[in-house]
Amino acid sequence: MMEREEGDEELPRDAKIVKSLLKSMGVREYEPRVVHQFLELWYRYVGDVLTDALVYSEHAGKPAIDCEDVKLAIQTKVNFSFSQPPPREVLLELARNRNKAPLPKSIAGPGIPLPPEQDTLISPNYQLAIPKKQISQVVEEAEEDEGATNTNPPQESTTDMQRQTPQRVSFPILGKRPRD
Repeated sequence: MMEREEGDEELPRDAKIVKSLLKSMGVREYEPRVVHQFLELWYRYVGDVLTDALVYSEHAGKPAIDCEDVKLAIQTKVNFSFSQPPPREVLLELARNRNKAPLPKSIAGPGIPLPPEQDTLISPNYQLAIPKKQISQVVEEAEEDEGATNTNPPQESTTDMQRQTPQRVSFPILGKRPRD
């Protein structure tokens, strides 16, 4: 017979079963919501299995669900929910094949060896967007400079530069700084 705890009288039979299962597994302390979560999982699982069993029964043309339909539904759920690891022999063969290839030679140096910068995701890469306003200011300054030396500046290049959208420039920043 199950031992009665405080508040067990109001609990439904299924909740009492979950509590006794937890106790039999050595779980002494848990939040009260754990029982409700187990019950929800339990009901959802049973509902899914019975729904699948109904589908199998209807497919077979049976008037009602029988034990074989439920077994098939459970087996299908187990096959799709849980996967078995490959046999030990297969894993050992894979390990042997993988270990045949020697490790790459490391370049011994001070500190932690790192891969080349082009192979890392942490190499800095910046994109700068040059707004139109700055482009037009550069064009005006260029016109002023050219106006002093050249009386007929080319009009086409000036209007082309003004019509351009902001320009994106990408370049990597090297981590090395010049020594003072």
